[in-house]
Amino acid sequence: MDIATVVGLVLGFVALIAAFVMEGGSPFALIGISAGIIVFGGTIGAVLVSFPLSKLRNVGSLFKLAFTDKSEDPLKLIEELVSLANTARREGILSLEERVETYDDQFFKNGIRLVVDGVDPELARGIMETELMYIESRHETGAAIFEAAGGYAPTMGIIGTVMGLVHVLGNLTDVSKLGPLIATAFIATLYGVGSANLLWLPIANKLKQKSKAEVLTRELMLEGILSIQAGENPTILAQKLRVFLAPSARERKVSADGGVGVETGTASA
Repeated sequence: MDIATVVGLVLGFVALIAAFVMEGGSPFALIGISAGIIVFGGTIGAVLVSFPLSKLRNVGSLFKLAFTDKSEDPLKLIEELVSLANTARREGILSLEERVETYDDQFFKNGIRLVVDGVDPELARGIMETELMYIESRHETGAAIFEAAGGYAPTMGIIGTVMGLVHVLGNLTDVSKLGPLIATAFIATLYGVGSANLLWLPIANKLKQKSKAEVLTRELMLEGILSIQAGENPTILAQKLRVFLAPSARERKVSADGGVGVETGTASA
């Protein structure tokens, strides 16, 4: 589970409610069923109009992705690529075929298969880069869905408030009820702005960050696999792939046999 996402959401909502209660308000005063229907129903409807159904089928899995942490350790990946490079140098490229099915990552498996099948290096790079491009495109669409929801929600909140005020102004016979009715009308704006800035837009940004991390991992895989095909020295390969990492993430040193040692020198952030 991605603890940062959970803690952030809880902290954000609790901070707002706690501050409201500290000022003497009641949390029950923030409950508005009709406002919730207008804001969330209207937002979902607008998103449905904005995107084809084929793009929206994965919203559930995207929402789940924002709350899970499946990031791969890049140093472990480099160790595996160095190990494959050693095997290829000792036993030949075809020896890697036995290890292909042991991997779960489809992009990694496809890349190794291209190398084992003897595909031309330029063609192999083109195929992998094209697949990577479509991975990025799918990720961008997923984030765009939540960004769109974050854009529509405040507007739906304003619409809900206007509708509430129309109802208030249409019933001015009992002046004593104007205050509570106006307060209820503004709950829709609260729901719209709150959901946009604490839920939809943060999730969109979280998905973008996860996408960048995954794409970087895929690029590391691509360069590592093509370097293995080119027969590069495993020690040079380890140094080459560690360039993909931030200096502070290079604390372990990947040796030529795929083992791990201690990084010499200091690492800056």
